[in-house]
Amino acid sequence: MKTLNTLLMLVITVTLTQTVFSQSKKTKTFHGVEFYTESEISNVPVMINGAGVRTKYFMDMYVGALYLKKKSKEASTIINADEEMGIHIRLVSSMVTRERFKESVTEGFKNASSGKATADEQKKFMSYLSEEFKDQDKIYLDYDPNNGTKVFKNGELKGTIPGLEFKKALFAIWLGTKPAQQSLKDEMLGKE
Repeated sequence: MKTLNTLLMLVITVTLTQTVFSQSKKTKTFHGVEFYTESEISNVPVMINGAGVRTKYFMDMYVGALYLKKKSKEASTIINADEEMGIHIRLVSSMVTRERFKESVTEGFKNASSGKATADEQKKFMSYLSEEFKDQDKIYLDYDPNNGTKVFKNGELKGTIPGLEFKKALFAIWLGTKPAQQSLKDEMLGKE
């Protein structure tokens, strides 16, 4: 009986701790999608800098959020910074397929104004996203200077690509001089 009471108390304590922790995480809604206002990348605290919507053919495709250690509106400084940061994407349309995303990213790498992503790195990056895409999928691109760019899909680590140059090229897709969409870039930078 004593063991059962101890076990019950442990379960209650764990449940209350998880509830308090999850309630303490604040969120903010951008274009109908909730993002945490604070997060961690490799145990380093980061905060949401801004988030925007990617539209194509008058349709919302995804909402992307930029996470930084300290808020900034300077795209080139962010792209070149060798510190923890991330771009978190939530798909909001079933029109975003793996093939369309791949085409968009390939075009983005060609237009990247910073960094260099080799053909092998681009191929490896896309292999991490080889499964079909679905509405509400979450894609996180988290940069950790000690390891590189970690690619997550729906919470599962798919792989890591080392090197600052790859991170620069990847982040330039959204923040470079020829971004995927100017309004998305401005919103991620907190300018709108």
